[in-house]
Amino acid sequence: MSARQKIIILMSVIVTLFFSACTQETQNKIGRSLQNWTGTDGVLDIYMGEKLVQRFVKIDKLSTAEATQGTSPRTYRYGYGYLDKNFNYKVDKDEKKLYFEISDYATPYIFYDNPGAK
Repeated sequence: MSARQKIIILMSVIVTLFFSACTQETQNKIGRSLQNWTGTDGVLDIYMGEKLVQRFVKIDKLSTAEATQGTSPRTYRYGYGYLDKNFNYKVDKDEKKLYFEISDYATPYIFYDNPGAK
C-alpha cells in the first residue's frame, strides 16, 4: 500500500469519526451549508385550500428563523425567490426576486426541486 493510499484511508476514517460524533442538528447544518454552496433550484408552492395561489422559483434555501434571545426556533420560514406569476417554473423578464416569510402553522406549502431545471 502506497503512502498516498494510507493518507486517503486515514483521512476517510477521521472524517467518518468527525461526522459520527456530530449531533443530528450539526450534521443538518453542515448538509445545508454544502447545499447552499453547490446551489439548488427550489420551488415553493403556496396553497389556499386546494388552489395554488403563489409560486416562488430559483430558491437556494428555505431557512427557519431563530430566536434573537433563547434557543427555540421561531414559527416561520423565510427565503428569497422569484415570484412566478404565470406558474411556468421560469423567471420571466417582469418577475422580480423577493424576500418571503411563511408560517409553519398557518401556511399550506410544498417546497421541492424544480422539475423543469436542467
